[in-house]
Amino acid sequence: MAFLAQLGALADDLVSAIVGIPEDQTTQRDACRDFVLRSLRHHNFGRTNQFEVQDRLNGLEERFSIVGRDALADALRTRLDALEPHQNQFTPELLHLLLELADQPAQKARLSDLGGLDKPKKEEAPPLTWRQIAKEDNWKDDPEIWRFISYREDSSDDDRSRADQPADSQSVISLESLTTATTEDESCRLTPEDLVVEPDGADLLRQIQKAQSWRNMPALDAEGPPKKTPISTIHLLREALFMLSGLETTLFDQDCAPALDYQLHGVAWTTYKALATSFSECGRKLIPLRSFIKTKEQSPLLQVFQDSAQKALASFDRTLSSIQERFVSIQADTIVSAMSVLEEVSKAVVPLHALSGIVRQLGEERNPHAFRYLELLYDSVELAQLQGQMDTYKLLGRAFFDCFQVYLRPIRLWMEEGRVLPGDRTFFVSESPTKLPLSQVWKGQFNLRQTPDGALHAPRFLKFALHRIFTAGKSIVVLKHMKRHEPVTKYGVSAAEPKMDFETVCPPELEFAPFSELFNTAFQNWIESKHHTAAVTLRELLFTSYGLSEELRALQHVYFMSNYSVVNDFTSSIFRHIDTVNDSWQDRFALTELAQDALSSCIIRERLSAEIDLRILADHVSAPRNSVRFFLPAIRLRYRLPWPVQIVVPEDSIRAYQTVFTYQLQLHRALSALHQPIFTFRKPSPAKEQRLYYRLHTHLLWFTNTLLTYLTTFVLAPNTAQLTTALDAAEDIDEMVAAHGAFVSRILAESGLTPAMAPIREAILDVLDLAIRVEGVHHKEAERWEREKSERERLEVMASPYTSPEKKRRLLALPPRRARRSRGISVSEEDWDDQTDEVGRAEEGKSYGAMLRDSQKEFERLLRFVAAALRGTARASKDEAASKWDMLAEMLEAGIKESMHG
Repeated sequence: MAFLAQLGALADDLVSAIVGIPEDQTTQRDACRDFVLRSLRHHNFGRTNQFEVQDRLNGLEERFSIVGRDALADALRTRLDALEPHQNQFTPELLHLLLELADQPAQKARLSDLGGLDKPKKEEAPPLTWRQIAKEDNWKDDPEIWRFISYREDSSDDDRSRADQPADSQSVISLESLTTATTEDESCRLTPEDLVVEPDGADLLRQIQKAQSWRNMPALDAEGPPKKTPISTIHLLREALFMLSGLETTLFDQDCAPALDYQLHGVAWTTYKALATSFSECGRKLIPLRSFIKTKEQSPLLQVFQDSAQKALASFDRTLSSIQERFVSIQADTIVSAMSVLEEVSKAVVPLHALSGIVRQLGEERNPHAFRYLELLYDSVELAQLQGQMDTYKLLGRAFFDCFQVYLRPIRLWMEEGRVLPGDRTFFVSESPTKLPLSQVWKGQFNLRQTPDGALHAPRFLKFALHRIFTAGKSIVVLKHMKRHEPVTKYGVSAAEPKMDFETVCPPELEFAPFSELFNTAFQNWIESKHHTAAVTLRELLFTSYGLSEELRALQHVYFMSNYSVVNDFTSSIFRHIDTVNDSWQDRFALTELAQDALSSCIIRERLSAEIDLRILADHVSAPRNSVRFFLPAIRLRYRLPWPVQIVVPEDSIRAYQTVFTYQLQLHRALSALHQPIFTFRKPSPAKEQRLYYRLHTHLLWFTNTLLTYLTTFVLAPNTAQLTTALDAAEDIDEMVAAHGAFVSRILAESGLTPAMAPIREAILDVLDLAIRVEGVHHKEAERWEREKSERERLEVMASPYTSPEKKRRLLALPPRRARRSRGISVSEEDWDDQTDEVGRAEEGKSYGAMLRDSQKEFERLLRFVAAALRGTARASKDEAASKWDMLAEMLEAGIKESMHG
């Protein structure tokens, strides 16, 4: 009711705005209002056909070109191309509205009118000149600006300014102004000599020079032998701390090696050397790190690593400054101990040594990847945690996550927007330079980048998650092509994205948990926040909007003959044309019409087409015409699927479906021959031949039905149900593709249609050909017997004295086949005459009984081979289909036992 009330109010507004009937004319207003309501309620406004709109726009552009208005056509195309990236669900409706409003655009449209759509340019103010400034400030009339200034010592600007002032203004001067003027006047008269400051730190300078005199002491005595310059402990500490800060010192050279000309006062030379060497080792390991932060890196990944190293060095320098502060700004009694400082410095420098080792290893490798240092950092963090070096663990962990944030940027862009930055060689996803069909976008448009040796171009610690990252980005790409992609804010991903920093991933309460487990768990949660929504949306669209389940059922109807009562009309027509040697059915239009008429109740008729593959006919040109190898493999059915469904059911899977269809068609071809009416005739031959035929016919019928039952009941039905369950449980498209691919592989393997089982399949086809050949021999024998019987009857009639001359002449002119037709033999029996010509030529010279006995032996040989081959293959194989092969072998072996007892 609320909707109707709202609709009525809108109708009133519409009538008032368009018709303009006064309110006092209620009758006319009510009539118009009722008409509008009926029109709105009983008219279904369908969605605008976007393809029709596109065709009309293309036609309009072509019309502009035809009438000679190429500039207008180019302008239309330019604006359509500019509109393409900004289209949404309302774009077709807006374009359709513009097309409906257009009134003879080819004649009335003017290209100059497009200028009215441009935004007017803002008028720029004229530049400000000094002439305008002078005019506004009245510089010309101000004499003080142009007054000459004298820089003599006896001149004063204040005196001249006071001279220019009027007398009354000079008389009013306060005491304060006089004092200020006097002070300023005296300051202006100072000479350079007045500013000279006499130094009073001569004593301090001499103290400093004396304290630093050890730097300039000669290394030789007056007599000539070398000597060691004694230094104090404070000198050693100052030089060592400066060296660790990366500064030039006297006691240590540029490589942090200690100078041998100095010795600590009151300490043995070896002791001093060991102490200086210990400080030297601490500083020497920092040289690669300090050199690294001075280089200019172009890669953002290396730049952030450089920044992390610089922050670590700055923190270490602050530690050194605090040590120096204790000896410079002494607040209490302090003991100067080189050993204690060395111990303190050695502990603080350990994390930097680990970081410096990464830099050194990175420099020694040839052509390392930009993310190689991430792998080294990851390994170093794990090693530091295992060794219990918690300071190193925390420093390297923070550096790792700071650098990893930069590596996450292309991953985030890929998973949220489905885009890859152009020219980004560090990201593990690459885009194909060529645009592929929509059905191949999922599989071929984007690929995982690989190194020349075949390894994935990604950090080693991320390989467990590459599949989900890759799938999430491809899901976004497909959603964009479906016009169903929503911005990131609508997914709510950014707000729910977990933090990936050291404090969040590695909290203090979990410091004993393995770093790899902590990182994997946190990164899995980060991926799940971006992967789940896109994958679920795409999966639901495939099932709801594109009918994946319905399309799979249609494929089963077409290729698996899941409802043979429907397909029987199609196959029977094909078999009938083959039996009558009629090639008219090979026309693809006629074949398509046959297939569509038969399957129209199960599928969408217009999507199905059929054709004959002439290449297969050329490959089997030597096969007999009545063989299952000749025509049947050349029949190709094609059921067109929506392009999103083709992602799950690719073209190679359709070829596998076609293989199963051909195999079933061959089985039904043999059954069709075995189900032909059996000719019963009496002849003076022994009843043994009749028993042999019926026995062979029964065995062939059992063999064909066994294979067909096994295929439909034990292969297709359970695997189809398993596929449905797997698709319902799949979380993303890759899992659905994998489930369908596994389904196709199982179907081919369990059916024995793989290349590895080609000998078994060929033997089965030989049995099917044997069934057709046996029926052909039997029908030919029946035809021969009928012909002999007809001839005997004709001769008896001719020899009878009671036959009139007219009837004798008529019997002499009547062909044998027509005579048989006159006695009631069906046309299908005559068709078998043509069908069995080749059989007769092949078996010429053999009696009917001999041909049956040879066929029985051939059948038993092939049956034993198929059963034994299936049993041996099942025992030797580890394939999941081995149990099915073993079951089929048992079914066939039962027939072998029955044949032997028979």
